[in-house]
Amino acid sequence: MIPYGRQDISQADIDAVIETLQSDFLTQGPAVERFETALTDYCGAAFGVAVNSATSALHIACLALELGPGDLLWTSPITFVASANCALYCGADVDFVDIDPATFNMCPRALETKLEAAQAAGRLPKVIVPVHMTGQSSDMAAIAALARKYGVRVIEDASHAIGGHYLGAPIGNCAHSDITVFSFHPVKIVTTAEGGAAMTNDGKLAERLRLFRSHGITRDPRLMTHAPDGPWYYQQVELGYNYRITDLQAALGVSQMARVDDYVARRHAIADRYDALLAGLPVLTPLRHPDGRSALHLYVIRLAPEALERPGHRAVFEGLRARGVGVNLHYIPVHTQPYYSKFGFAPGNFPASEAYYASAISLPMFPTLSEDDQRRVVDALKDTLAA
Repeated sequence: MIPYGRQDISQADIDAVIETLQSDFLTQGPAVERFETALTDYCGAAFGVAVNSATSALHIACLALELGPGDLLWTSPITFVASANCALYCGADVDFVDIDPATFNMCPRALETKLEAAQAAGRLPKVIVPVHMTGQSSDMAAIAALARKYGVRVIEDASHAIGGHYLGAPIGNCAHSDITVFSFHPVKIVTTAEGGAAMTNDGKLAERLRLFRSHGITRDPRLMTHAPDGPWYYQQVELGYNYRITDLQAALGVSQMARVDDYVARRHAIADRYDALLAGLPVLTPLRHPDGRSALHLYVIRLAPEALERPGHRAVFEGLRARGVGVNLHYIPVHTQPYYSKFGFAPGNFPASEAYYASAISLPMFPTLSEDDQRRVVDALKDTLAA
């Protein structure tokens, strides 16, 4: 079975982890700071706070922005559930903004219309979470302009997007947001096995992110209520969590970051080949927007109407898997999940997202995908469409 995604672990990665295993620190040591520095150096943000998952990063990003009960967060329906759940963890409410069918990202026009209505109703969101679906940046200049106009904070969910660029600058520089979140799950662009990070240019937000990462505990006298009792002293000043990343994970991340540009370049070469091989088939290949350079975490095709009619979406998906191609579907619209139905969401609420779901299939995309395997994927698709 050809998987839809796969990590690439080199000997340099293995050596970095072994060196850390033989060091004095397995967690809360110098490798974490080196990884955070590698992220800020690459992205151009002032601060990076590494954590144990992107879900944790989203949670503490919301906490740092003081999202809480009575507040509202908006995100895209086409995302993993964590982009919405992070609001619920804080006791806040969730709503969604429909996608642009061409980019799969939050539609700025739909956002503007919804913000106008929300202002009239006296129920504006406190936080907007645009998701850089497949690794392609949302239209952050337009979203940031609307956020400034309506007094809304912005968290970029860039879980798919490290190594990507927008308007000539690296995604993660926070030029258009308060905080940007990355994921380092094994199928992402670079991996720490499990892990995430929150990037920001605001020193106070970075300070709060670090507090929430580690139980709300500080050893910094500036943040304490009184002078330390002695050199052993610490204070819990917030209700935080154990969201720390280990030095083993961070060491792997530092090693992987040395290859991030190579990984993205390879993904673009694979996407170029897919585009050529799929020409003439009843499928829509993904748009690569000229405003940026996608990190291409995913290569999502959509079935054209004639393929949806026959053999049909499910038949194509199952046919590919039966032929040894491990396709996937990213994602089921969050508002259609059973858990979210109790908040009043229902099918039909966000038609562009639901139309995407009814036609989308993620083909295998990872840097070590060979040309022979890529040809197998396309041949299997041809056979399935002809069945």
